[in-house]
Amino acid sequence: MPKENSEKKESRKEENTQESVEQNLSQEYIPKAKLGNLPVNNQLAIPENIRKEMEKTKKDIEKFKEELTKKYDYIEAIGIIPVQAAQKIEEEYEIPEEEAKKKLIHLLVLIPEEKFKEIGKFKTDAIQIAQKLNNKIWVHAMTHVDIWNLCSDSKFDIVEAFAMSFPIVDKGILGALAVAQIHKTLVLKKFEKYVTSYVIAGSLTRGTATKTSDVDVFVIIDDTDVKRMSRMELKEKLRGIIYQYISEAEALSGVKNILNVQVYLMTEFWESVKDASPVIFTFIRDGLPLYDRGTFLPWKALLKMGKIKPSPESIDMFMSSGDKMEEMVKRRMLDLVILDIYWSVLTPSQALLMLYGLPPPTHKETPAQIEEIFVKKEKLLEQKYADILKVIVIDYYKGYEHGKVKEVKGEEVDKLLKDAVDYMKRLKELRKQIEKRVQENQIEKIYNDLFGMLSGLTNKKEESDIIEEFDKEFVKKGRFPQRFLEGIKYTAKVKKEMAKEEKEEKKSKKKAKEMTKETEAEINKVDEARKMAEEIIRILIEYSQRCEFMASNKPHFVIKSKERKAEVFFLENVFIIQDGKLFKLQAKKLVDATPQEFETQISEAKNKEIKIDSEKLEILKEIFGEFELLG
Repeated sequence: MPKENSEKKESRKEENTQESVEQNLSQEYIPKAKLGNLPVNNQLAIPENIRKEMEKTKKDIEKFKEELTKKYDYIEAIGIIPVQAAQKIEEEYEIPEEEAKKKLIHLLVLIPEEKFKEIGKFKTDAIQIAQKLNNKIWVHAMTHVDIWNLCSDSKFDIVEAFAMSFPIVDKGILGALAVAQIHKTLVLKKFEKYVTSYVIAGSLTRGTATKTSDVDVFVIIDDTDVKRMSRMELKEKLRGIIYQYISEAEALSGVKNILNVQVYLMTEFWESVKDASPVIFTFIRDGLPLYDRGTFLPWKALLKMGKIKPSPESIDMFMSSGDKMEEMVKRRMLDLVILDIYWSVLTPSQALLMLYGLPPPTHKETPAQIEEIFVKKEKLLEQKYADILKVIVIDYYKGYEHGKVKEVKGEEVDKLLKDAVDYMKRLKELRKQIEKRVQENQIEKIYNDLFGMLSGLTNKKEESDIIEEFDKEFVKKGRFPQRFLEGIKYTAKVKKEMAKEEKEEKKSKKKAKEMTKETEAEINKVDEARKMAEEIIRILIEYSQRCEFMASNKPHFVIKSKERKAEVFFLENVFIIQDGKLFKLQAKKLVDATPQEFETQISEAKNKEIKIDSEKLEILKEIFGEFELLG
């Protein structure tokens, strides 16, 4: 990124941070309840003397951050504690009344636990810097362990105040605390009477959290007094609501941390404690409550005193799981081959045979058909890939079905996995080759159908003669539009191009992945040629049927006026053919007709006497004007 753009980005970031700080500080001067609809950022809503004081405070805090972080680069977080929490903080830390009257700005500064021995000097320096800048700034320097000690002492309101601090420096802990705190507040607001404990654990409590670390949370629900629903029904109902609040908490906190929430019923949690589940032991040992109604903290104290011990039955249960390890691993390795690897190569192989035009084969038939069609017949696939499919499908899967393969070794799994990955890469290339071959076959059929019909119509054999005769006798004489001639030429051109490319590919041995773009273009060309050819063939069939009809000496006439020319057939209905389109006379106007009804009436007319209705001739005059009726 250019240096100028980088500097602008930092400048914008700085401005945004300062605006947020100003919003936080403005609450010191205007109580939230009195703000009403006034925008906090609107400086006209704030008296001039207060606004200037706010500007100075904002700059002082920024300077404090710069000086302190420059001297101590290991600082983990600096946050502005909400004004609403000031009284609780001042009472907790016994701030003198004369100081509290100054309307102090409380800053939380967190340093790593390993720097705890330096906290005395650090705190002295931080206070000196703060006092030098603004005597209202009050610094609370601590480590994350100090915050966790507040949790252990059930001082949840103080932890909440720290968690909701506005961060001006944060390496992860404030953001993680904030998202957990917001989620806890949403949960308790909805159904506080059911929640006994809201506990955080994981990297956050171990002091290793980063800006992107997951936040692990456990919610314990009291199910001891459930009367109107089952315990599991209660758990699912509350869990659904608790999970709904996760995205809301993440959005409100504005952090990148993902909130992982697990919900336990108190009875099932107690069963896990009683059975000494290692997972629950770890959770109780590392977890710290953001909210607790006298349930979690006693368990934590009992564990610390060694009073929670596993029963002999639970020890036997955990030990027996280890005894089954070898059997489980062998079974999973076999499942990996028999299920995952087998299906990953079989299904795509069947798909390519279907793409080629064959019905889907059975799993037994697939390897033989892949070899027969793509290796031997089409010569598109190398033998080694057919052998890979045979080994996986026949040797291993069929061997497993017949009881010959009962286990696989690690090196076998590695080789099969490598072969399967190579096979799938080659299959993707083969797909392009098959698509190309299908297009070649399709254009061949389209060409043969079209030029076979044209050959019978023009009595010519060679392509160039057919095209020349069609132009001379059918286009220039107005029997078919010019676009039909263009469609015939285009079909011939596409066939020649694909035949030429096929020869070049065989000569140069071009790989399928190099043909991808070419194949896509060819598919489009063939599809366009197919549409053109289908329309021309349909009209040629209709024309041939008309010729056959006229050859049977039935009344067929040509209407010729000054500007228009059309063929007319007096059948049960009056049919008109003009510019290659078929119409019928209905209610004094021409409407579209279908070839099926035209052919049906032609067939029926062979053994009937045809009459020309004078009334219908008059209607035709109204449509075409004065015309000659030529036989």
